[in-house]
Amino acid sequence: MKTKTFDCVEMKRRAAERIVRQTKDLTFAEKVAYWRRRSEAFQAEQDRLIQESKSKNK
Repeated sequence: MKTKTFDCVEMKRRAAERIVRQTKDLTFAEKVAYWRRRSEAFQAEQDRLIQESKSKNK
């Protein structure tokens, strides 16, 4: 039998709880701005990782 070393569902739940705490007092417009910033940061990180991967493969 395998021993579980990583629980994806638990990680997702902890992240969701953290986001709820961070956004619970925000207005709708502030939540939109929050998610826009988070999306832009995620996209920037994705772009960085792609460029890093390309430079390693040369």
